[in-house]
Amino acid sequence: MSTLAINLERLKSDLLSLFEIGYNPETKGVTRLGFTEADTRAKQWLKERFEHEGFWSYIDQAGNVVGRAKAEQPSQVVATGSHIDSVISGGMFDGTLGVLAGLEVLRVLRDHDITPATPVEVYAFSEEEGRFGGMMGVQALIGELTPDWLMSAHDVNGVKLQDEMRACGLDPMRALEARVDPGYFKSYIELHIEQGPVLDTIRKPIGVVESISGVYKWIVRLIGKSNHAGTAPMNMRSDAFMGLANFANEIPRIIAEEGSDKSRLTVGKVDLKPGHAHTVPGEVEFTLVGRDTDCDVMQALADSCRKVLSAIARKHNLMFEFEQMSWLEPQPMSDTIIKLIAEQATRLDLPHEHMPSGAGHDAQHMAKVTQAGMIFVPSVNGISHAPDEWTHWQDIEKGANVLLHSLHKLATE
Repeated sequence: MSTLAINLERLKSDLLSLFEIGYNPETKGVTRLGFTEADTRAKQWLKERFEHEGFWSYIDQAGNVVGRAKAEQPSQVVATGSHIDSVISGGMFDGTLGVLAGLEVLRVLRDHDITPATPVEVYAFSEEEGRFGGMMGVQALIGELTPDWLMSAHDVNGVKLQDEMRACGLDPMRALEARVDPGYFKSYIELHIEQGPVLDTIRKPIGVVESISGVYKWIVRLIGKSNHAGTAPMNMRSDAFMGLANFANEIPRIIAEEGSDKSRLTVGKVDLKPGHAHTVPGEVEFTLVGRDTDCDVMQALADSCRKVLSAIARKHNLMFEFEQMSWLEPQPMSDTIIKLIAEQATRLDLPHEHMPSGAGHDAQHMAKVTQAGMIFVPSVNGISHAPDEWTHWQDIEKGANVLLHSLHKLATE
């Protein structure tokens, strides 16, 4: 076992190749929104990459890419993976690292003629970034999708999930068929960049995740009345933008009163209507994303946001409405897997830090059906979801080796 090590150049080549799909030379970021043409090309590339190595791979009815050493259907697997969809103008490593490191684990086991008692299975879960709310691919796998959600889900621009799936050659209702027996998973470990500044600041190469933050996503509308910007008196306006500005100013107070040091509230996308320089905005639509590692705190934040928005709407003579696109509960990781990852990091002489994850991950859903854990590697300056997202190659190598040894132990014991 001491001779087992990932081939960094091989993993690096995969990461660079996948980054080319959806890459924009102007922004220097990659855009592979779930169920778009770039996302579909990336999935096909990954499937072919598994097959090129002599492994077996398929894309299920929910758009998840699955790969393992042999085609024979096992009774149980040790699973690993992440996602390969991205936000708009994202970085190279978010999600893709966990998937391609899983592929590299399969290669290392093959190269050392290791056939584990429990096969290792690698997943690229579809639509993790929540374009349509939630994390569709992994939720399909564990049986959390419903026909109603599949038919009604849409993105912030009103594009329907069912239409985008059909454009990719998938029948949305058949996504329910992606569900597998929870007993199929012996365990699950996900390697991911931290997407925050902790590891980079304390100069430790490995994070052992103890819990994953919950997250909710709203589409909020404040509706007033458009009017001429020159003739409408300031005290007689129903200015939707002023409502948003007031709410944004209240966010620090909401967190101070209802939240914790792990709470986050973010207005990420704003659409003013009619959007003319000389017209008072009659409507504003914006996204609101809330996060915390405690479910009660999450609920308190959501309740407070709703009350504050209602009060602001009354103050500015606006109508307030919102749609909850998703609500994902906080999730602790398995004590068994936490201990295992820490032990493997120690064996490899790699300093590590026990820590929570402020971002949501596929692992929080897998933890509902099996013992699950996560390995973090540092994000330089804590940056992610941006073109300048970066993790040093030596840290990529260290994290992938911890993943390799953790999966090897789980699969062979």
